[in-house]
Amino acid sequence: MTSDFFSLQKLSYLHSKGTEIRKPKRCLTMHEFVQFFNIGRQHIADVRSIDHILLITALCIRYLFTDWKKVVILITAFSIGNVVAMLLSTFNIVHLSNRWIEFLIPLSIILTAVTNVFVRKFVYKHSYPPIYFLALIFGLIHGLGLFRHYTLLQQLAFNVGIEVGQLFIVLCILLLTFICVNVFKVNRREYILFLSGGVLAVAVQLALQRIPF
Repeated sequence: MTSDFFSLQKLSYLHSKGTEIRKPKRCLTMHEFVQFFNIGRQHIADVRSIDHILLITALCIRYLFTDWKKVVILITAFSIGNVVAMLLSTFNIVHLSNRWIEFLIPLSIILTAVTNVFVRKFVYKHSYPPIYFLALIFGLIHGLGLFRHYTLLQQLAFNVGIEVGQLFIVLCILLLTFICVNVFKVNRREYILFLSGGVLAVAVQLALQRIPF
């Protein structure tokens, strides 16, 4: 499963793993909250969710640990887009074909990887550079369809798990950048181009596999 949302196939996978998915109801018990939280956390760390991991990688590789405030804003923008899309889906305000969502996700990764090519200087003068707005838009795309047939509280618990797993991935990316750039003294621009090229190659392959027409 490479899509970034729960389709019927994803639910079947959860059932096959012995995960009980209850029918929607108004309130969640703490046990149910933890259950959906763990599903979200495991989902983001699963290699079958590589599209989400690729996008976070493409968004964050331009930053160092010293840029942590910028990273926080970036991930917050992505998370806001994700939550807004989740709400739009929950209340049946926006409907997009699953095939188109699956196709748009790797396209967002491709565009993000391409923007890294134009990063030459690492002095960020703008308070809100374009990458923040791209993160917001791509968060909307990735958030569409998440647990569409379940309650808002269930989606909230799932999304909190997603965010926790996402923060772990961000820390791993920043650590990798620190090791390559600060310890092994790899040229920072060359490092970004190399990693972006790998992300781009995988994203193009995913896009070709998911052409909806």
